[in-house]
Amino acid sequence: MAGNDELIRLTACAVVDLLSLREVSPLDLVEASLARIEAVDGPVNAMVTLCAERARDQARRIMASPASRDDVGWLGGLPLAVKDLNDLAGVRTTYGSPIFADHVPARSDIMVERLESHGGIPIGKSNTPEFGAGANTFNEVFGDTLNPWNTTLNAGGSSGGSAVALATGQVWLATGSDLGGSLRTPASFCSVVGLRPSPGRVASGPDGIRFDTLSVNGPMARTVEDVGLMLDAMVGWDIGDPLSLEQPAVGFRESARRRQAPKRIAFSPDLGVSPVNRETRALCEAAARRFEAAGCIVEAACPDFSGVPEAFQTLRALGYVAGMRELYETKRALLKPDVIWNIERGRALDAEAIGTALLRRGGLYDDIAAFFSRYDLLLAPAACTPPLDIKQRWVREVEGHVFENYVEWLRLASVVTMTSCPSLAIPAGFTADGRPVGLQLVGKPRGEAALLSAGAVLEDLLGLSSLVPIEPRPAGSADVLVHGR
Repeated sequence: MAGNDELIRLTACAVVDLLSLREVSPLDLVEASLARIEAVDGPVNAMVTLCAERARDQARRIMASPASRDDVGWLGGLPLAVKDLNDLAGVRTTYGSPIFADHVPARSDIMVERLESHGGIPIGKSNTPEFGAGANTFNEVFGDTLNPWNTTLNAGGSSGGSAVALATGQVWLATGSDLGGSLRTPASFCSVVGLRPSPGRVASGPDGIRFDTLSVNGPMARTVEDVGLMLDAMVGWDIGDPLSLEQPAVGFRESARRRQAPKRIAFSPDLGVSPVNRETRALCEAAARRFEAAGCIVEAACPDFSGVPEAFQTLRALGYVAGMRELYETKRALLKPDVIWNIERGRALDAEAIGTALLRRGGLYDDIAAFFSRYDLLLAPAACTPPLDIKQRWVREVEGHVFENYVEWLRLASVVTMTSCPSLAIPAGFTADGRPVGLQLVGKPRGEAALLSAGAVLEDLLGLSSLVPIEPRPAGSADVLVHGR
């Protein structure tokens, strides 16, 4: 049997293959994960609540009854992290809020239940900002989550704990969620992979706004194929989610394995809506151009996103006031200012503003449908800047442009949210001072299979996935080899 250090450096797919051959046991993996968390989490604060005995018990049950071993999506006893926004039955789940500091749910989210039914073993909860608000992972319950590439920097949010846990090898897979980039931004900042799937692809609930198409749950991992593996274990229709989709005939891991390059690709350095850091622009364009080595046509093109950032902020605020009105009315003093700002913006909306936003989103979809009749993929930076100092709670300025609020700097991700298209964030390279930069690949509506296949092609061309997992690094200790990538 491989040692703990060897196991944590394997891909999730490689470990699941070992599980299927019984060359390693679920209990071995639980212990390897716990040992790695103990060894490296202190400097980064990614895994904030562990459930070791629950995980060991689940591992023993899987070992005693190895049914479904050949099913698509079967994880076989692989440990994973669950973001602290998602309920995990019997385990402290705080949503990053002092209001819920001692909350222990009786039932898990639908997504978590599905992962467990496919042999996934939650090892614990990963850190998140309060109620997922803000693209920097910190809260008053657990504190800051730090970037392992440079522990003076932030890890992005709101799935920052999951991204850091992956980058440092604490787990092989992790759940994320994404409204305006909460999954894609941390993937970009930590040099891992994250998929924002189509609405309904991963069932959500049982609580929340049932017909919401802005916020989704999705898989995070260290490679594209691992993301496909996890997506297989997450997807499928559930009566608890009216938007949920049926499981496809061909698994997503299999789609990633096929590595089919797209024919025609559009690249935009800014989607026409956001300033972008100069190094980020250059690295992302260079990464996009690597597709040409696979015979792809790469052109400068972009759908019309004018007015979409404003429409997103309107619909986002509407969701906040709908979902958090009761907390605002009864616990306002315990909410952080960013959350209050979101709710109050929603309370100030009128019917005309909401209607205008809905119509703009509908018009955008028409544009997207026409755009994807010409192109197979749309590529753009996943974030407008590399990670910044952890003390800077949100990005105030990029290339001389000053942002008015903490949502504006997320436009590269939020306008893609409004399309309902799946979006994959993968590592694109590193700045001269060693900060990770991610590229966003946007697929056709409900086109996760082709998106993952193309993403795996580019991942192979770039050769960056082998750089993780890493040991957390203090400022100034980045590997010189990274800079040359």
